[in-house]
Amino acid sequence: MELRQLEYFVAVAHERSFTLAARRLHVVQSAVSAAIAALERDLKVTLFERSAQRVVLTEAGTALLPEALAVMDAVQGARDVVDELGAGMRGSVRVGLLPGLGLVDLPAAAGEFRRRYPNVELRLRAEAEGSAGVIAGLRNGDIDCGFLGVAAGSAPRDLTTWELLRVPQVLAVPVGHRLARRRSVTLADLADEAFVDFPPGSGTRTLIDQKFEAAGIERKVVVEALGIEGGVQFVAHGVGLGILPGYAVAEIDSIRAVPVSDESFRWTLYLATLRKRKPSAALRALLGLVSTHLQHPPGTELGADLPHQT
Repeated sequence: MELRQLEYFVAVAHERSFTLAARRLHVVQSAVSAAIAALERDLKVTLFERSAQRVVLTEAGTALLPEALAVMDAVQGARDVVDELGAGMRGSVRVGLLPGLGLVDLPAAAGEFRRRYPNVELRLRAEAEGSAGVIAGLRNGDIDCGFLGVAAGSAPRDLTTWELLRVPQVLAVPVGHRLARRRSVTLADLADEAFVDFPPGSGTRTLIDQKFEAAGIERKVVVEALGIEGGVQFVAHGVGLGILPGYAVAEIDSIRAVPVSDESFRWTLYLATLRKRKPSAALRALLGLVSTHLQHPPGTELGADLPHQT
């Protein structure tokens, strides 16, 4: 097994195409095909299912991918040590974002990162499927780190996570709604209501759905908004109720925050990496910058992995 073969394997796995992988690697396609074929002969397995329409990892290929990524990370780590003695940090960092995430000043963090480390390529991409998309991207190697908004302690065990913020949520009710004047409600009170929420796969949607399912209540979601601000606007215009962060609706005159007495919908913002992958020097530098550009709205709590302010 050669390092070049693993590099080509990772490229094909990322691009889902031998042609695109060859372009990415700046080699001819036949070289990529030959390297993968040699790797498969060496391992005595088929790594990709190939057809005219698609290239898909087999079970063996899926098992090999995190190990191949770990090898590539180790090689990058060796390069980092040399770079720190020479021309400075190099490499790339790919980050998976949650749509509409407003709890981190990402433009400021990205700008500072580029100024400090001009030779590192920083790529940021929003995952349309929310936390589920981030988890999938980490597992298949499309991203190096990503943000998760999930219930505390529910992040998958194959990820390493840093707890950034704990975010309590409230029932957001339009002022003209019958529940707007209630001091509190129960889940049973919400059985026949229309809801504004986020698309399936987002961490908070999963959390809320699980709570209602456990209570035996079928919830009707009439709007799937992208981002917290979008959800707030739909609720403010009376389209439906929402379970949203308390800080996001605190200053909205057209919304009342009503406590749910028999359930908690608090979620936690994490930054995550795949556990089998050793963070590169560039990724460690980015992790440090994220913590310095974290927003801390009233009502939220700093996570266990950050210094608490007094």
